[in-house]
Amino acid sequence: MSELRPDQSMISCLDNVRRMDHDRYLTALLAPSPARGKLIALYAFNAEIARVREMVSEPMLGQIRLQWWREALEGIAQGEVRGHEAAVGLAEAFSAEDLDVAGLTALIDARERDLDDEPFADMTALNEYCSKTSSGLMRLAARALSPHGVADDIIDNAGIGYALTGLLRALPVHASQGRLYLPLDLLGQHNVDPHTIFAGEMSDGLRAIIGVVAAEARERLKAARAVSPNAPRNVLAALWPASLCDAYLDRITAPGFDPFRQAVEVPVFRRQLRLLGRKFAGRF
Repeated sequence: MSELRPDQSMISCLDNVRRMDHDRYLTALLAPSPARGKLIALYAFNAEIARVREMVSEPMLGQIRLQWWREALEGIAQGEVRGHEAAVGLAEAFSAEDLDVAGLTALIDARERDLDDEPFADMTALNEYCSKTSSGLMRLAARALSPHGVADDIIDNAGIGYALTGLLRALPVHASQGRLYLPLDLLGQHNVDPHTIFAGEMSDGLRAIIGVVAAEARERLKAARAVSPNAPRNVLAALWPASLCDAYLDRITAPGFDPFRQAVEVPVFRRQLRLLGRKFAGRF
């Protein structure tokens, strides 16, 4: 791979986040200018490790890719940068002292679960996964915005709410890949065969399960917002992705909605208006 200049790598990171993680792309653009590069680098790194499962044909190849990223982080901390744009972007945006290698490595470790296609046993297990992935990334973003970050209970609940919403939005994509992120106990309670989901078949049972997961997401967002007035304004950009959940959840839980036939989309201008409103209000 040819060497990338820092300016080239950050442009590539920005473009990748825009394409693969548009919600976080929009929030990064509204963040305080000194921290935008850090957020883009973090989100580009997250986008790369989050799509490892989709890029490999077997778990071992995914393990190799994730291990490459662990070693890349260690190299950045020692002043050695590998030629991937996300790695170069992290090295450009963070000094060796500011780069949270442990936190980034924890995100990689959490993504190993994506290589196991076995569904989660229950909502507790699913929430734990969401906390390690989504909340973990929010925590890193908050620290990039301010060394003091934000209270763990706000971050944890906001991150879980956002991740659960995202998993519901991605249900048809995951189903087409033979992957399922809905808890097994809910499938049993509502008598839903996973194979019907993989076949793209909507049912009353699946609709009920979606409703349970959506209700959990709403409760998590409510809990985070209840204490969010205590969050410093300069770290709110880390939480802003969660402010977009309400519109998605309204769509997902609308009567008669079929995720296999209808897209869970919110127009860009509506998302932009929502984020601008949260920015001016100092909330998420």
